[in-house]
Amino acid sequence: MGITKVTRNYQITLPKDVRKTAGIKVGDEIIVKTCDSGIMMRKLKSDAFEKAFGILKGPDGDSAEYVRNMREGSEKRRMRLGL
Repeated sequence: MGITKVTRNYQITLPKDVRKTAGIKVGDEIIVKTCDSGIMMRKLKSDAFEKAFGILKGPDGDSAEYVRNMREGSEKRRMRLGL
């Protein structure tokens, strides 16, 4: 655990021990979100499928449910069009 300061542009530098423990390198993307206890940060996995799947979030934030609804809608449209 390290201490860092927020700059006037709201930027921070991750302490070396945090970068090393999390395996963060230059160019890596970090997910930042708020939670009950404060702020949570984690390294974004580079797997293309996980990146794409995470983008597809509905208003409630559940990406799996959102994808299921998209598939059902697509199947209904195909049946309606006779494809």
